[in-house]
Amino acid sequence: MPRIRLEGLVKRYGAVQVLHGIDLEMDENEFTVFVGPSGCGKSTTLRMIAGLESVSEGEIYIDEKPVSHLEPKARDLAMVFQDYALYPHMNVARNMSFALRLQRRPKAEIEQKIAAVAETLGLTPFLERKPAELSGGQRQRVAMGRALTRDSSTFLFDEPLSNLDAKLRGQMRAELALMSQRVKKNMIYVTHDQIEAMTLADRIVVMNGGYIQQQGTPEQLFKNPVNKFVAGFLGMPPMNFLDGELTHRDGTMFVSGNGFDVRLTQARSQSLQHVASKEVVLGIRPSDLSHDEKAPEDRSLSLGIVVSEYVGAQTVLLCDCGGQKIEVELKSETPVRAQGNMRFSINPEGIHLFDRQSEIAL
Repeated sequence: MPRIRLEGLVKRYGAVQVLHGIDLEMDENEFTVFVGPSGCGKSTTLRMIAGLESVSEGEIYIDEKPVSHLEPKARDLAMVFQDYALYPHMNVARNMSFALRLQRRPKAEIEQKIAAVAETLGLTPFLERKPAELSGGQRQRVAMGRALTRDSSTFLFDEPLSNLDAKLRGQMRAELALMSQRVKKNMIYVTHDQIEAMTLADRIVVMNGGYIQQQGTPEQLFKNPVNKFVAGFLGMPPMNFLDGELTHRDGTMFVSGNGFDVRLTQARSQSLQHVASKEVVLGIRPSDLSHDEKAPEDRSLSLGIVVSEYVGAQTVLLCDCGGQKIEVELKSETPVRAQGNMRFSINPEGIHLFDRQSEIAL
């Protein structure tokens, strides 16, 4: 499979620049997910790779060959769109075989390919149906099947699950994960849903404002975000942020603010000796807090319970910490004092610190 490389990629619409020098290399057989809020440039990047948008500056390389001047059909790519883009007058089999018929492939080859792909995607019983007779999830599988029958080197997905309800989206995520294991191809996937990104990706590329904020494996980005934006974007419920200040007492560092005074580990204190700014943001994921009334005050938070949300295996608490809101994720069997105060110990390995001005991780 080819390696895809973006070098200094810029996109302008008139005087408005929406991509600012994107540099990225995607390895062979890799499932790469672009994720970020609406308007961050992720779909524009995908459409430029596909050849559906022109390149203002920079270059796209596939196997070290520049392709930004090539028409979409010359790039050996297959794309799955958000709105399925199926032909309503054709049945499933003809929709899936459309590109093969345009290429005038032998009938036996087309039938064999359709049968194999339909079996992989669970579409065999629906081959004679029209798109209007299918559910949203089935239509999306047909759109993926049409891409698979082309046997392209790379598959591009532009928010393919965004039109589905929550249950179907979960089922389709699992099917996509299975498909990526069976089909050894490059896959580039765009979504605004961080759960899709975390569950599907070999590599996540987090974008914001036309820039790549960070790229890496889901675990790398979740555990070691480079800035406050990445930390807050990945994870559900999202990371909590509390404004505080770094202080040095008793040979170690503390993060202090309204309603909290947290001692850092010795190793973390040593790593922060060089930090010039004392104004920081303390980041703690809801899952890194656990109920413990006997926890030391300098390794815990005393929080006022505002709202308790039961969500099955977990209970999510919205709490008050010195006037700042913070969420806690607990096992549902944990007893909760409604409208009362509870103490929560902090996992010391789950403490993240960010410079308050630059928002870069410390």
